[in-house]
Amino acid sequence: MALKKEPEKHANHERWLVSYADFITLLFAVFVTLYAMSQSDKKKVEEVMVSIQQSFGMVQSGSPSPKMNVIPSSQINVIPALKPQISVVPGSRRPGSGASKSRADEKDFRQIKASVEAYLVKQGAQNKVSLSITRRGLIVSLKEAGFFDSGQAVIKQDAYELINTIGEIMTQYNNPMRFEGHTDTVPISTSQFPSNWELSTARAVNGLKHMLKHFDVDPDKISAAGYGEFRPIADNATAEGRAKNRRVDLVMLSGEGERGEP
Repeated sequence: MALKKEPEKHANHERWLVSYADFITLLFAVFVTLYAMSQSDKKKVEEVMVSIQQSFGMVQSGSPSPKMNVIPSSQINVIPALKPQISVVPGSRRPGSGASKSRADEKDFRQIKASVEAYLVKQGAQNKVSLSITRRGLIVSLKEAGFFDSGQAVIKQDAYELINTIGEIMTQYNNPMRFEGHTDTVPISTSQFPSNWELSTARAVNGLKHMLKHFDVDPDKISAAGYGEFRPIADNATAEGRAKNRRVDLVMLSGEGERGEP
C-alpha cells in the first residue's frame, strides 16, 4: 500500500522577525548599560571635583550648590617646598621665636634658592634678584635697579612686596645674616653721601632696619657693612658690569661663613 505524502508546508517568510526582535532586545540592553555607566562616572567625577576644590579652599563645603571662592592674586604668596610663611603686617614684628627655629644647611640653601627663583620667574622679577651658594652660605643679591633709585639709599615702595617675600623665607631659620652694600666705580659726592662708602653702607643699614622692624630677627645675629666699589663681581669698564656691581647682598651665613666673620 502506498504511503500518503504529507502536503508540503508553506515557507514562513516572517522568521526574520524573531532574529530582529532578539537584536533589538540586545541593543536596548547595551544602551541601558552604557547609560548607567555614564551616569555613575559622571557622579564620581563631580564628587572628585568637589573634593579637590574643597581641599584647596575653592568652594564652600556643605552648600547644596558649591560656589567658587575667588582668591585675589595679590594674596597669593605660595613658595613651594618651604615651611609655612609668616604673615607680615607693616610696622609690626612677631614676638621672638628664635629658639624654635632650625639652622639652614646646604640642602636648605639649595631648596630656598630654587623656590625663590621660581617665585621670581612667576613675578617676572628674575632680573632684579640673583642667588648663589658659596662657602659663606646663601647670597641673595638685590640689584640697585630693582630696589633703589640711582644715588639713593631708601628702598623703593614697589620693592617691598619682593623684599618681604624673601625676608619671610630667610627668617624662618636662625642663621646669622649680613646686609652688604656695594657700588660701582662712578664717584658720588653729595651732602648726604660724600662717597660710595656712605651710599653702600646706608643701603645695607636700611635693609637691616627693614628686616628688624618687620620680621622675627635676633639683633645679635644680623649686621650690615658697606664695601663701596671695592668688591666688584663684574668689570666696571662696561655699563652692564657696573649695573651688576651696584647691589646689596643679603647673606645667610653657613657655619663656615659664620666662623670667618668678625
